[in-house]
Amino acid sequence: MSSKKLYRNTNNKMLGGVCSGLADYFEIDPTLVRLLAVACVLLGGTGVLAYIVAWIIMPPMPGSAA
Repeated sequence: MSSKKLYRNTNNKMLGGVCSGLADYFEIDPTLVRLLAVACVLLGGTGVLAYIVAWIIMPPMPGSAA
């Protein structure tokens, strides 16, 4: 059994690869995650802080272009 790990996907990134990495982890479309992130930013403002923290904490995907 292989364990899934959470990485920033820098091959399919728009800014830092956080949304793309989350989409890969949960096996959903990155556009949905990006729309949810934008909604969090517009509705409360905490989305910006959460994105920056995730960008710092999540390692880049091994073998991806940094």
